[in-house]
Amino acid sequence: MKLEFLPDDVRYIMWEFLDALPHCPICQTIAMWAVRFMALAQLVTLSVSAPPGFPASGNGLWFNKTAKVWSKEWLPVGNGYLGAMVPGGVSSEQTQLNIESLWSGGPFSDKSYNGGNKQFSEQATAAESMSDIRRQIFQSSTGDISSIDPLSTNSGAYGSYAGAGYLVSGISTTGNVTNYGRYLDLDQGIARTTWTQSGVNYVRSTFCSHPTQSCTQHITSSGSTAGLPSLTYAFSSDLESGMPKPNVTCLDANTLQIRGRIEGSGGMLYEILASVRTTAINNVQTTSCTPFPVAYGTPPNATLQVKPGTASEAWITWVGGTEYSMDAGNSASTYSFRGADPHNALLSLILAPSVKASTFSTLLAEHVADHKAALTDKFSLSLGHTPRLDVPTDVVKAAYRTDTGDTYLEWLLFNYGRYLLATSGRGLLPANLQGIWADGYGNAWSADYHANINVQQNYWGADMTNIDVNRPLFNYMEKTWMPRGAYTAQVLYNISRGWVVHNEMNIFGHTGMKGPGDTAEWANYPGMLLNVCIIQSGTHTYNAEANAWMMFHVWDHFDYTNDVVWWKAQGWPLLKGAAQFHLDKLIPDLHFNDSTLVVNPCNSPEQRPITFGCAHAQQMIWQLFNAVEKGFAASGDTDTAFLAEVKAKRAQMDKGIRIGSWGQLQEWKVDRDSPSDTHRHMSHLIGLYPGYALARYDPATQGTYTKKQVIDAATVTLTHRGDGTGPDADSGWEKAWRAACWAQLGDAERFYHILTYGIQVNFAPNLFSMYNPYNDNPIFQIDANLAYPGAMMNALIQAPDVPSINTPLTITLLPALPKQWSSGSLRGARVRGGISIDLQWSSGKPTSLTFKVDSNARARPVNVVFGGKSLTSFTTSGGLTRTMNRF
Repeated sequence: MKLEFLPDDVRYIMWEFLDALPHCPICQTIAMWAVRFMALAQLVTLSVSAPPGFPASGNGLWFNKTAKVWSKEWLPVGNGYLGAMVPGGVSSEQTQLNIESLWSGGPFSDKSYNGGNKQFSEQATAAESMSDIRRQIFQSSTGDISSIDPLSTNSGAYGSYAGAGYLVSGISTTGNVTNYGRYLDLDQGIARTTWTQSGVNYVRSTFCSHPTQSCTQHITSSGSTAGLPSLTYAFSSDLESGMPKPNVTCLDANTLQIRGRIEGSGGMLYEILASVRTTAINNVQTTSCTPFPVAYGTPPNATLQVKPGTASEAWITWVGGTEYSMDAGNSASTYSFRGADPHNALLSLILAPSVKASTFSTLLAEHVADHKAALTDKFSLSLGHTPRLDVPTDVVKAAYRTDTGDTYLEWLLFNYGRYLLATSGRGLLPANLQGIWADGYGNAWSADYHANINVQQNYWGADMTNIDVNRPLFNYMEKTWMPRGAYTAQVLYNISRGWVVHNEMNIFGHTGMKGPGDTAEWANYPGMLLNVCIIQSGTHTYNAEANAWMMFHVWDHFDYTNDVVWWKAQGWPLLKGAAQFHLDKLIPDLHFNDSTLVVNPCNSPEQRPITFGCAHAQQMIWQLFNAVEKGFAASGDTDTAFLAEVKAKRAQMDKGIRIGSWGQLQEWKVDRDSPSDTHRHMSHLIGLYPGYALARYDPATQGTYTKKQVIDAATVTLTHRGDGTGPDADSGWEKAWRAACWAQLGDAERFYHILTYGIQVNFAPNLFSMYNPYNDNPIFQIDANLAYPGAMMNALIQAPDVPSINTPLTITLLPALPKQWSSGSLRGARVRGGISIDLQWSSGKPTSLTFKVDSNARARPVNVVFGGKSLTSFTTSGGLTRTMNRF
């Protein structure tokens, strides 16, 4: 019998009761029924209602036991700059901290670090190796070779995103704990723990405020006039595995100063300032900071205290930063990425009137207003669900089943994904493989930026669900990829125009081809950027199209917003540089000699063959060239020769669409696909989702097949690729991608099957997505969390890109609506053309529809479709509003 939903102490007693019984069948049967009865009684007792203060909307996660396993049970808060994970302790709360730019490695630990690139003196040798590799591939009877190791470079001081230690908060309480509950309020962005001891009710609240770039933990009590018991606050590096001890000192009577380097005597400098404030009783001085003795040679340490009975409430606010600077990631700064000592900037934050002079209620109100403005004021979704206020989230999740589903949990996961993106992506750096939350000095895959699906999935839902998080991603590309990526293009590819990056990126401009190792399988992806099957380093993959895939996001942002000022300043330079590189990288196909231009060498991400004309590479470059033409006029660029070259090579290039011997869409130009290949990646379906080379296939410009033939071939491939349970450790992102693709094909049943299968298998009790879900301490990998809203939106509204700005934009309503979501509504959904959509539906059919067009939108034709029939057509204009109530 499974009793996992019960608290540990209750479950332990029940199993002890069973073990103590005589070993006879009748005794065991009676005992088992007794345990079932007690378990049911316990569940009823525990599940009467959510904790006090939990949102009535049900928009949150709640639990009736403290957390143990960090990746499965702790709860996240963040503001983009800082993150924190909260376990929900009582007398002691151990809050794990993160600073967005805190990394080991890079030029901070090794001054010779050069982004994993070859030296300039090696350019001629690299060019010779590249030429030889291309020749071997073209001349091979199978069109492939086994290794491109001569092009790769040792990763060197690649480093890892690191945890920033623990804040340990203590309260001197005694007595049995009752009425325990903890929750994460997604409506307000607050984690809370509530409990009762000795007749006193306690509430501990933790949140991270974006306006103040700080985090705050507050505690208060009710039911007693004696004020709070004594409180202590300390910093621990011992709890953060592998972290060197920093100096912990008293800045003043209220403030701890934590300063250290992430690699001991070397590495990046970081600092945390944590200041306690109280509402004092009778104006008594309540706080003090006390250094305490340490062994000789050990870094200093100190604690903050609040005296018992002197405060009715207390809160500690912390800020943190490093000396890292993206602005120093260029040749003028010798790629040092080193900025100013963070102390003065942090001091100004912790002493700012909005922090120092504020009451807690003012701090909280400012945070909640900002949180709502970022997430809930502009967008909302309903699935006709009923909030589960009577059952803890872990129990709801444990009961979830594939195909049966649970509309409440599905709605909650959608909101959770948006919350995680907003709280990890609104700082200076984009959300990484773990968003902003990572525990330990070194993390899986360095918690870096993998660009052959993972970082892309992080941002699927950004524009379409109206979350303003794209700029940190674009700044990161501009300031860490472009400068050194131009060097990589020249030294590794002998290309003097544009820029390139490969599969895995850190925050130090790692643009080289990461090796050594089996580069055929993992290491490089200049067109995408990813590595998902190794934990730190090791085997890798080859591909120089990562920049092309990332330009989907750049173009889409302009297509959604028509922000011409941003486009001219940042979007167009990024796009043009990526296109220039690929203009020079495409070469004539000397294997088939069919007069087309192909990429050589290439590999389909994390697949072994190193070959030419990989389908995903060809599809992405074709879309990239389309974006150049569509965005040229708005860019203000006068380089018409560049535009003419793009058009000419686009016409000549292989489009990456070919139907193979068993009806599949080929992954490579050579027909070598296996029907039994269930690989996690489906890169040759990039044009189905999130691209449009397949979804909007046009025989006139892309080939001789009919659109039906192409879609049928994509369906065959998607079917054979399986349900996302491949030979690796089982990730959630591959299931989210499959779900989005089935939605694109309009198959509601298979969309829902894969979506719900992913939820059952890959999401933990705290709803984090797990890479190895059956492990006792699984790896948290955020891409499935962040991909989930995008995949789900693709079942509700589709408006795929088009190759020409004059091609009508087709908006399809409810294209893959599962029967479980037969009634619902969307408010503030966004599509291309600067269009916002409010939609209500019932019994699977629209009942109300409103389009609102941005005031700065440019004119473009739009066709609205439901159930295969056109509902209306119109041409957008600034400020246009259209409403429909009859269907």
